[in-house]
Amino acid sequence: MSTTAGRLLALLGLLQSRAEWSGPELADRLDVTDRTVRNDVARLRDLGYPVDSVRGPGGRYRLGVGGKLPPLVLDDDEAVAMAVGLRSASAVAGIEESSARALGKLEHVLPDRLRRQVAALRDATSAGPVNTSSNVEDPAVDPGLLTELAAAIRDHQGLRCWYREAPREIEPARLVAWQRRWYLVGRDVGSGQWQPFRVDWLELRTPGGRRFVPTDPPIDLTELVVREVARTGWAVHARILVRAPADEVLARINPAVGTVEPVDDRTCVLVTGGDSIEMVAVWIGMLGLDFTVREPQRLVEHLAELSRRYAAAVG
Repeated sequence: MSTTAGRLLALLGLLQSRAEWSGPELADRLDVTDRTVRNDVARLRDLGYPVDSVRGPGGRYRLGVGGKLPPLVLDDDEAVAMAVGLRSASAVAGIEESSARALGKLEHVLPDRLRRQVAALRDATSAGPVNTSSNVEDPAVDPGLLTELAAAIRDHQGLRCWYREAPREIEPARLVAWQRRWYLVGRDVGSGQWQPFRVDWLELRTPGGRRFVPTDPPIDLTELVVREVARTGWAVHARILVRAPADEVLARINPAVGTVEPVDDRTCVLVTGGDSIEMVAVWIGMLGLDFTVREPQRLVEHLAELSRRYAAAVG
């Protein structure tokens, strides 16, 4: 083999092709010396691949537990990036199950150290619907930060951080990918309130917080994120009085559209928003239910214009 990297990939392929190899056999197949084989095995171990040595004439080698590996070497950021991509894809209609299977296979073939990181990220995250119509640039999130947050959730380790230039101490509970943004949901130690935190606005401090005993939140953590998106994430905010029971409205909307507040058995308020007045008008028109809009005034005026236009179209 002309390069060390190519030789390591070839060595991995040989080790997975059968249960056991002697040192001289590997040296012959790779056209190198026994010493080079020993050095390459050490390099694989340094990368986290489980290569066991078996005593005997010439030395023998075999892959350990979790060692059925393809010729694939990923560094930490690459492994986390693949896990994030597959986890987010589980919210895309049509490929949910395929993405989940692929993530499981990725975990199976990674070295133990990376497998623990990816498993922590998988267990700590939820993925919501993706809004592909938004023109807002997606914020960058460091994969290493996601890994640290997932490990803190797994280990019940408190976090000390700066959040929007204010010091916070958080007991982390869940990572949620929603509308192309990442949120950490947890309990603010200072106020005792459960709330979501934009991950791209977090800056971890050293040392971290104290370990804590997890407690059950009073509300679904994903719903907390939806409310935060409704409060801060849209250019246009609206409250729509809908003449239908809350359950009926909930059955008709995508969770990314907003939240529903019951008024009585026959009416409710849809709290929604979007990137533009036109987009909000389209969404509420697709409800197929009677409604009244009182705010914002721009939306009221736009709906009035639409009503005149549609009336002229059928007149």
